[in-house]
Amino acid sequence: MAGSELQSEVSALQAGLFRFAIEELVRQHRTSFAPLWTAESWAKLLIWLALNSGSGADGPALQRFADALGAPLALRLRRLFFEREMADLNLLIQADPAEPHVLVLLLDPQGAAEVPPGLAAEGLQRTGLEPLVVADRLAWHAAETLVAIPWA
Repeated sequence: MAGSELQSEVSALQAGLFRFAIEELVRQHRTSFAPLWTAESWAKLLIWLALNSGSGADGPALQRFADALGAPLALRLRRLFFEREMADLNLLIQADPAEPHVLVLLLDPQGAAEVPPGLAAEGLQRTGLEPLVVADRLAWHAAETLVAIPWA
């Protein structure tokens, strides 16, 4: 293997390790920052990450940290922060407060035409989202294997 190929492989492995580590940090700590399912909880996680990465606590230092993350990584981490996978229910819930709806999707549709409303309600209840969304199921919008539920 040539030197540049080896360096490329090493860089790819380091990038993969970094991606895995940061995603695991988000998964393991996303419920530590109250109130859950809010932009405030997301900001608290970012500040925690910044401070534990050696960033200063003042506004300019936090902005440099956010800039260093870069938009693609920040977006991926935000999506991960606001989603929950429930394999036992075959559901993925995406609940970013910046979006107008909470999305409930089937992980593996296996020919299912839609998400059963009772299953979606159970997912909302388990994640603590139930009091944060519109309870009236007539306001829920089903489209194939997802349900879009407005925030309350």
